[in-house]
Parts: sequence; C-alpha cells; structure tokens
Amino acid sequence: MSKRTLILKALAEKLKLIDGTGIFKTNISNNSYPKLKFWDEVQDFPCIYLTPGTETRDYHPSGFTWAYLLICIKCYVKSEDQTQENLELLLDDIERCVDANRVLVYDQDNNLETTEILVQSITTDEGLLTPYGVGEIYLQVRYAHN
Repeated sequence: MSKRTLILKALAEKLKLIDGTGIFKTNISNNSYPKLKFWDEVQDFPCIYLTPGTETRDYHPSGFTWAYLLICIKCYVKSEDQTQENLELLLDDIERCVDANRVLVYDQDNNLETTEILVQSITTDEGLLTPYGVGEIYLQVRYAHN
C-alpha cells in the first residue's frame, strides 16, 4: 500500500474518535472513511470522508525528500433545525482531533509517521443545502518520502 493511502486510512481511524464525549461535541458513530462520497449518496449522518489531493516534494541533500500531501475532508450533517450549528460543531471536533494527532503513526510495521498535519482551509455550504450541511477541511500533511 502507498504511503498516501496509509496516511489517509490512519487519519480516518483517528477521526472515528469523535464520539461526543470528552472534548468532542459530535458523535459520528464511526462514520469516517478514507474514500470519496458526495452528499446525495450519503445515508448516515453525521459522517466524514477523506480523499488525497495534490502531493508536492521538497528535495534535500543526501537523498532526503519531504512530501507535502493535501487531504480533503468532506463532512456531512443533516438536521431539520440546526444544520449549520451541527456542521460547525463537527468542523470544530475534526480540527481538535487533527490538532491532537499532528504526528500520526501511519505504518506501525515500519515505524513511519507524519511530521506535521496542518489545517489549510475550512469552508461550508453556508446553509444552501439545508436540511443538509456540507463542510470541507483541507489539510497539509508533511512526511518523509524516503
């Protein structure tokens, strides 16, 4: 499996920790997946889907290379009266989870981990799809490519 796929799967597993307890306000009921699904295909709410994006490289002496992977997190909620509030809570929970896992072990067998995961941007549908709510978070993941 590629490092990109392993990172996506590891991050999707960490996001399953969003269970409405402790620091989290939303319970996603383990609905976090390392694949793409559009809002009209989703059956269970709230949910989170991750997809890999562009990857860039930064080459250094001695054959060392940093890789910067862009990940898109799409999150979906559904509510008759508090769609945007529920979406904002879920976005906050995702950000808390990402911040708590900036260094993420993605391959335990080879002891590989990310160096940092940073939020690049957060956008929402701004209520246009009510009673559905759609949000996107773009992350930049830095890891050693060697």
